[in-house]
Amino acid sequence: MGVQGDYARLIGRELATVRDQLLAYPDTASIWALPPGLPNSAGTLALHIAGNLRWFIGTQLGGGTYVRDREAEFSSRNIERDELVRVVEAAADEVTRALAMLDDDRLDQPFPLEVGGARLPIGRFVAHLAVHLGYHLGQIDYHRRIVTGVNKSLGALAPSALADR
Repeated sequence: MGVQGDYARLIGRELATVRDQLLAYPDTASIWALPPGLPNSAGTLALHIAGNLRWFIGTQLGGGTYVRDREAEFSSRNIERDELVRVVEAAADEVTRALAMLDDDRLDQPFPLEVGGARLPIGRFVAHLAVHLGYHLGQIDYHRRIVTGVNKSLGALAPSALADR
């Protein structure tokens, strides 16, 4: 397994934790709660994470057919928890398939799109996407703790999830 396999494991672990975070809320309403001072609910962040990865990795690198609607990621509300979990799991499947098709020698080639005014090598952009995912996963974790009052970790950074089996 090459670098792309490492990326797949990292992103897969984080997306599994996004799913686990959503399942740790008591109900759908709490996923969409927006306490003062927080710009996004966990539902919004889950949609954004999934849309971002499906578009940039699943479609751009994997040849998938997903068409991103970034505006809807931030404007949609009250989608049921089961549907949010399905969306996150679809993103995980698409990322895994796309990265499995990516040879290590392509990682130094330019990413197919300019993003944020930059054209990065594929490997660096995928690393950026993994860090971006981790950033928003942390926001979801804090949102869950604030909304539910449960100060319990879900073991998001378990290195064992990255070990060769």
